[in-house]
Amino acid sequence: MVKQINLALQGGGAHGAFTWGVLDALLDCEEIEIAGISGTSAGALNGAAMKAGLATGGRAAAKENLAWLWARVLGVRDFKIATWLSPFAPTTAAISKAIEHSSFYAMSDMVSQATSPYALGPFYRNPLRPIVEDMRFNEICSDAGPELHVCATNVRTGKIRLFKGEGITPDALLASACLPTVFQAVEIEGEAYWDGGYTGNPALFPLYEDHLPDDVVIVNINPLLRENLPYTAHEIQNRINEISFNSSLLRDLRAIRFVQRLIERGAIPEGTMSYVRVHMIADDELMRNLSVATKIIPSAILVERLFKAGRAAAQRFIDADLGNVGERSSVDLSEMYD
Repeated sequence: MVKQINLALQGGGAHGAFTWGVLDALLDCEEIEIAGISGTSAGALNGAAMKAGLATGGRAAAKENLAWLWARVLGVRDFKIATWLSPFAPTTAAISKAIEHSSFYAMSDMVSQATSPYALGPFYRNPLRPIVEDMRFNEICSDAGPELHVCATNVRTGKIRLFKGEGITPDALLASACLPTVFQAVEIEGEAYWDGGYTGNPALFPLYEDHLPDDVVIVNINPLLRENLPYTAHEIQNRINEISFNSSLLRDLRAIRFVQRLIERGAIPEGTMSYVRVHMIADDELMRNLSVATKIIPSAILVERLFKAGRAAAQRFIDADLGNVGERSSVDLSEMYD
């Protein structure tokens, strides 16, 4: 029996390779049909790449398109060298610390805090633009395949904006992934936009529509929980980043639980609102070994490890929780919020 799901894909820079692995494994599962996608930042890029493949060539084309995207992000032809080197490389935590304390990252971080992206004037170039402009927007914007929503933040109003259909342009994807300390704001129709993670990471409400299934699978790449108190400057900045980019998700989950309680108590007529079932694919243990630095500076070895971890996490979901789809949530929101 085919299970229909919606996907909610978080942003997180290079950590989005975890989502690539998740999607790669889900595409291998013939029992899963993806009806809707809401993506932010790296989640939007992953969602767009998968949508383009599914719209024209099916699951195999979607897998190939995702691999193409991440090869372009890393500037390599394929990941064979990372696959060969990974078993001999230091631990993930050690690589993360090395990047975090590298002179290159220290200089980049200092420059981003002391200067504006606008200081480059006519020499400014968004390094993501050549990649995004090579994506297949006829397929991304088509009616075929899953319904795709992309989230960005309006700089002037601070409000969320969602792009869908023909509104998903190269600029919309760049806006969704626009970190304001790194990139100049992206202008669309006279308004400037920053990263969608500030207002919807990812936005869940577009997936509540009646024509979409009631099951939302969130691919979470920012750890929700850290047991240890951060002490160092790097640790504090990392945790601030994680909390900031999880806040909108936690707000949406609280709203879902509020509606669930109303339905459970009979406080609203049956059928008035959807009883959204929530599932999550994550690997917080792995993500707690990474940092803001590894989001910003892609490492081929870490991308390969994140991809494999994403596939493994998706397989755990398929094995343990796919049977819950259509029946019940596999995330206990009552434990989180009641």
